[in-house]
Amino acid sequence: MAIRLVDAFDAKLVSGSRAKATAAPVRTEWKFAEGGAQGWKAGPGVAGFAVRDGLLAGRTTTDFPVLHLERTKGLEDPDQLHAVEVRLRVSGGANLSVATRPAPTIDLGQEIGMASRVPWTTTTPVIAGDQMQTYTITPPAPVSGSRIRHLLLRPTDAAGAEFAIESVRLVFRREHLAGVPSGVSWQGLRDVFRETLVTRSPETVRFRVTLPSRPLLDLAVGTPEEEPVTFRVVARRGEETALMTWSVTTPHRWERRVVDLGELAGQTVTLALSATAEKDGTMAFWGAPAVRQRAAPAAAKASDGPPQAVILIQGDTLRKDHLDVYGYSRKTAPTLTRLAKEGALFHHAITQTSWTKAATPSILASLYPSTHGVHQIPDRLPASATTLAELYRQAGYATLSFSSVSFTGQLSNLHQGFEELHESESTAGRAGPRGAKTAREYVDRLLEWLDDHRDVPFFVYLHVFDPHAPYEPNRPYDTTWADPAGREEYLRQQEVIKKTVVDAFMANRGMATPEELVAAGIDPAAFIRYSKDWYDGSIRGMDREIARLVERLREVGLGERAVIAFFADHGEEFHDHGRMWHGQSVYGEMIRVPLILWGPGRVPKGVEVKEPVQLIDVMPTLAQWSGLPLPEAAQGQSLAPLLAGGGGWKRRPVIAEKQPMGATDYPAASESYAIVDAEWKLIHNVLRPPGAPEFELYDFYEDPLDQKNVAAAHPQVVERLAKALAGWRRQAQAARLKPDSELAKGLSKEQMEQLRSLGYLK
Repeated sequence: MAIRLVDAFDAKLVSGSRAKATAAPVRTEWKFAEGGAQGWKAGPGVAGFAVRDGLLAGRTTTDFPVLHLERTKGLEDPDQLHAVEVRLRVSGGANLSVATRPAPTIDLGQEIGMASRVPWTTTTPVIAGDQMQTYTITPPAPVSGSRIRHLLLRPTDAAGAEFAIESVRLVFRREHLAGVPSGVSWQGLRDVFRETLVTRSPETVRFRVTLPSRPLLDLAVGTPEEEPVTFRVVARRGEETALMTWSVTTPHRWERRVVDLGELAGQTVTLALSATAEKDGTMAFWGAPAVRQRAAPAAAKASDGPPQAVILIQGDTLRKDHLDVYGYSRKTAPTLTRLAKEGALFHHAITQTSWTKAATPSILASLYPSTHGVHQIPDRLPASATTLAELYRQAGYATLSFSSVSFTGQLSNLHQGFEELHESESTAGRAGPRGAKTAREYVDRLLEWLDDHRDVPFFVYLHVFDPHAPYEPNRPYDTTWADPAGREEYLRQQEVIKKTVVDAFMANRGMATPEELVAAGIDPAAFIRYSKDWYDGSIRGMDREIARLVERLREVGLGERAVIAFFADHGEEFHDHGRMWHGQSVYGEMIRVPLILWGPGRVPKGVEVKEPVQLIDVMPTLAQWSGLPLPEAAQGQSLAPLLAGGGGWKRRPVIAEKQPMGATDYPAASESYAIVDAEWKLIHNVLRPPGAPEFELYDFYEDPLDQKNVAAAHPQVVERLAKALAGWRRQAQAARLKPDSELAKGLSKEQMEQLRSLGYLK
């Protein structure tokens, strides 16, 4: 059980508020009536740019006009951006968009070229006309001021429109919170976010609680202000008992505390949370404060009762056929091989789509992409979805997420149900060559967290990014298989590609088709070989960090009370069908993924499952083992029967899909669906380039990478599976979740504000 104080909060519980507050921070604002362009410059698609009558004005010559500002002040401030406020008028167009960039330099032409694949997500509709309008745009995911080196503004999305801007303002969190009463919201310090109770010195919040038999108070404290803050927790039951006094002197940093409440076990008490500082109004953050019940002493058998520790590990961009446990010649993942031998290995697991943004909601909510509706970068999982984290949170588990890329965090509303989220760009601030990514940092954090939570039930989602491009691994794995003497030549070739590949998105990532490599004077086979050498080294580095996690679970006594589900969200193409990267198809290199379940005493040892399964089946499996009710909307089924011999397992076709991703070019604009039934795999290419087949048929077991299309030889099989696939599509689309705009119509004002405060609604 858990008593979460954020859930019990009511404004009536707050006392000691004072009218006087700390002065609001200096506003970050550009008002052009004050004279000059103040650093703003015209980028591509803008003509006649000038300050006229106190307004920053111009005319758009394309549908993607860009204005650019390089910030020179405030870069040292890690406070988070709450909103961008723009006051302007525009004669035509439908949308206003803003983007921020952290890099020292920026290529505006490349930014525009990239936008067809990676659209700007901070956007709002505009009202075209002669009236000046004020637009306040909230970013879909927080960004700290220290990462806003460049500010880009797209005043409209129409060519031939006149625009005039009166002001642009960045509203940072401290300024926003200065006008908001104390209460519950979703707050972050640096790259760690929590369900947070926000108070101001010298306020006190009191909660009446009945403590369980083995209680502890779990929380983190911090402040976004420079002023030192002292946090105190007191229990009152007749007499006062001081439980915690802790001073925070470093801002923008969470400090975790675990308070033993054993002496008050079983009693009904009032917990008083107070924060004091020299200046009234100084903000105090109480991160996910919860009274938790310590787990009962270890049962005689690990399988007695639900697992205490449930860890879901997502290896991003990991091809199944590059793991030695599936027969690969290199020993890339000895830890995963060991976990598979101690648990269950699935030989034919299929992900529901081939890129992270759309695949992760399917895994965490057990829904097909056609049903959850997350297909493009700006899309968010509707708040009406029930995630696996929410199931565990409702059951009293501590819930923690490590997101290595924005797709698996707040941008997609996948923080829903987590008390705590670590979300930093996986290639930023990491050790190693060229900012190489590694699971090491997140595993370091998780091991520390385990020390404080070894006694309570918990659910952890660990998203690791090692195999993802750029492939160069962290040391020492960069030379495990790659010859260090070839590094500079490989990097030189990637720079050549950036200048010759037409697709800006692929060029920026140093990836090319075989034809493009030949045209650039590069040997495709050698280029792919070195890419794979680094890719395999990255897998080995990831595997070693997973070994550290398993070691610590055993060390703290959780080895027999834990369950680990390891999988990949999708694979990667190395010219298997003429391209690199992922997300462009439903071919085998993309959708055949590893799946390993490990849980001593709960998962049968050494089981190998040959039955095709889906990643939407993982959520129902963990829910069953944990005794949690499965949401009615869930579309997967528990894998537990397969581990026990198959009784109760419902055999059905396996489905994968690739939805259009918002771009107009192939393959991003393509739409394909795959169905696996018995020995056959049918692909229906709904949107495809001229000359491409509508249907492709492959032998699922004999042709795992879909190299030989046999549709012409088996027309009856194509017809049968096409009908089955069409029937599935009708069902999946009929079950599609309502967007949040429709959901909001049935909510009260209080309910909407609560969801907005936690970032579930935008």
